[in-house]
Amino acid sequence: MKRIYVLAGAALMMAACGNKEKDFDATGTFEATETTVFAEQSGALLSFDVEEGDKIDSARQVGLIDTTQIWLKIQQTDATKAVYQSQKPDMERQIAATRQQLAKAQQDEQRYRELVADGAAPSKMFDDATSQVKVLQKQLDAQISSLSTSTKALDKQTAAAEVQKEQLLDMLRKCHILTPTKGTILEKYVERGEFVSVGKPLFKIADTELMHLRAYVTSAQLQNIKIGQQVKVFADYGDGQRKEYAGTISWISSRSEFTPKTVLTDDERADLVYAVKVAIKNDGFVKIGMYGEVKF
Repeated sequence: MKRIYVLAGAALMMAACGNKEKDFDATGTFEATETTVFAEQSGALLSFDVEEGDKIDSARQVGLIDTTQIWLKIQQTDATKAVYQSQKPDMERQIAATRQQLAKAQQDEQRYRELVADGAAPSKMFDDATSQVKVLQKQLDAQISSLSTSTKALDKQTAAAEVQKEQLLDMLRKCHILTPTKGTILEKYVERGEFVSVGKPLFKIADTELMHLRAYVTSAQLQNIKIGQQVKVFADYGDGQRKEYAGTISWISSRSEFTPKTVLTDDERADLVYAVKVAIKNDGFVKIGMYGEVKF
């Protein structure tokens, strides 16, 4: 009789285990937004304060590329601008003599007009005075036009030099290597003292405070999830060790893909699945590439 009870108990335990539901709906791996920082200028790397694993704030300067040649070009551009400024003509001073001659000629013209009207002088003297006024007026107009053209040309050359200086200042700023975002240094590709060229990768940084679990669901599961939905996320540390986090569905793929070999779905017969991203606030224990599970 006792043997019958033992067998019955074992059967009930097996049935219970067979009916037990999984405590997750999808699995995947944790990832973070990774950014590779490239050199924007060429030159020797004078300083480079970056080590793998460092946690760095956003917009922090971590390196400096040699700026000597750029700085010298900026000084040269400033000198060129000063030369252009010194060559600009003082229009009023240069036309002052012609203006004075014209004023004197206009006075003579008026005086001869009155003398001719009174019959005290021949009309030729008035005609000559009028002609002199016209000649001096044309000379003044020509001087003003020439000086204006010269001034405009020098202004344009000065503006071009200013643009060149702004370009050099931009190049100078790009010699200062800044972190584009706060995060953890994942990889370091160069060392201090190396010569780097434009486009050479310097380091890779990732925001490990905000992590995402990239999981895969079947089409049948799509009707039960939506962006912004609160879910449970479990970080899998192996040997049955797990840690629970509050997660939020932040992205759902709009197209299906073949099931990755490393992923277990709710329906193991499904050939096509949809990727989803679940955002969590990392407490420092979740690492990139770690396996995880999600319960919707």
